[in-house]
Amino acid sequence: MEKQGDLTKGNIGKTLVFFSLPMIAGNILQQMYNVADTVIVGHTIGEEALSAVGSSYSLMVFLTSIIIGLTMGSGAVFAQLIGGGNIKDFKRGMVNSFVFMFIISLIINVVSLFLVDELIVWLNIPTEVVSYAKIYMTIVLYGIIPIYITNYFSAVLRSVGNSMVSLIFIGLSAITNIVLDLVFILKFDMGVGGAAWATVTSQILSAVGTTIYFIVKFKNLMPTKKDFVYAPNLLSYIISNSVLTSVQQSIMNFGILMIQGLVNSFGLVISAAFAIVVKIDAIAYFPAQDFSNAFSIFVSQNFGAKKYDRINTGFRQALIIASVFCLLASVFVNVFAKQLIGFFIDTSVHTGVMDAGIQYLRIEGAFYVGIGILFLLYGIYRGLAKPAMSVVLTIISLGTRVVLAYMLSAIPSIGVIGIWWAIPIGWFLADLFGLVYYKKKMVKKLQLSFLITKKIM
Repeated sequence: MEKQGDLTKGNIGKTLVFFSLPMIAGNILQQMYNVADTVIVGHTIGEEALSAVGSSYSLMVFLTSIIIGLTMGSGAVFAQLIGGGNIKDFKRGMVNSFVFMFIISLIINVVSLFLVDELIVWLNIPTEVVSYAKIYMTIVLYGIIPIYITNYFSAVLRSVGNSMVSLIFIGLSAITNIVLDLVFILKFDMGVGGAAWATVTSQILSAVGTTIYFIVKFKNLMPTKKDFVYAPNLLSYIISNSVLTSVQQSIMNFGILMIQGLVNSFGLVISAAFAIVVKIDAIAYFPAQDFSNAFSIFVSQNFGAKKYDRINTGFRQALIIASVFCLLASVFVNVFAKQLIGFFIDTSVHTGVMDAGIQYLRIEGAFYVGIGILFLLYGIYRGLAKPAMSVVLTIISLGTRVVLAYMLSAIPSIGVIGIWWAIPIGWFLADLFGLVYYKKKMVKKLQLSFLITKKIM
C-alpha cells in the first residue's frame, strides 16, 4: 500500500510545487495528443485538414470539460473527506459518484455522435473542410468514455495526494499517440481518420492503466460490498460541487467554442492559424491551470482538516508562484512566436497563417498572468466548497470575451484583432471581481473560523 500524500503539513510553497509538478508534466504530455495530430496533419495533409482538426479539438475540449469538471468537483470533495479522515464516506462517495458521472458521460457520448452534422453546421466550419471535420470528429467522440475514466481515477488519486501515477500513464499514452499517428497517417495513409484513431487508442490505454493501478495499489481505499449503497446526502453534496464545477468548466470552454465559430467566419487562413495558436496556448498556460488544480486539492484537504489559516497563507504564496510562471510563459511565447508556429506548418508556404498566428500570440499571449490568477480563483473557491463563485467568475470572463469579440471584430478597422484583445480583457475583469470578493468576504471568514477552531482545541 502506498503512503497517502498529506498536504496539511510542511512548507506550503514547496508542498504546492512538488505536488503540482507531476500534474503539470502530465497535462503537457496530454496536450501532445492534439499537438501530434496538428503537427503531422499540418505538414502532411494541408490547411483544410488542419482547420478540421482544430475545429474538432475545440468541440472536444468543450464536451470533455463537462466531464472533467464533474471529476474535479468530486475530487475536491474526496480531498475534504481524506483531510477529515472520513474513509467510510470516501468509499461510498466513490461508488455513488462513479455511477452518476458514467451515466452523464454516456449521454454526452451518444447525443454528440447523433448530432455530428448539426455540430459541424453550428461551428460554422468552412465548406472545404467539412468532409475532413466529419471524419475526425466522429472518431474522436468515441474517446469520451475513456477520457471520463482516466480523469475520474486521476481525481481520486490526486485527492489522496498522489499526482505522479497519472503522469506515468499519460506519458505512455502520449508516446503511443505519436507513434500511431506516424503509422496510421504516413504508412497506412489513413488521413485525418488515422490521427483520430491514434488519439482514441491512446486514451483507452490511459483509462485502463489508471484504473488497474488504483485497484491494485490502493486496496485500502477500494469500496467493498457494504459501500455499494445509495447515499443520497453524500451524493447530493458531491453533485452540488461537481455540477457547479462542471458548469464553470463547460461555460469557460463554451466561450472558446463560440470564439471558434466567429474565427471560422473569417475564412480558412484565420481558422487554420487559430487551430495552431490554441495548441500553443494549451502548452503555455495549462501548467498554470494544473497548478491551480493542485492548489484546489491543497485547499480541500486543509479545509477538511480545519486548517483555515494555512489556506490564506497558501493562497498568497500560490498567487506569487503562478504569476511568475505566467510572466515567463508570456515572454517565451512572444519572443519565439514565429518558431512556435513553424513547428506546426511550413511558414515559408503558409505565410498568411503564420502572420495571423503571430498577431494572436503577441496580443493574447502577453497577458497569461490574467488567466493564471483566474485559474487560482477557481481552485480556491472549489476547494472551499463554493463552486458557485467559480461559475460567476467564468460568466464575467466569458460574457466580456464573447460580447467584445463580436462587437470589435464587426468594426472593419479592427477586424479579427478585436477577438484577440477581447480574451485578456475578460480575464482581468473576472480577476478583479474574484480578488475583491475573496479579500472582503473569504479572508475574514477563514480567519474567524481559524480562531474558533484554535480556541476549541
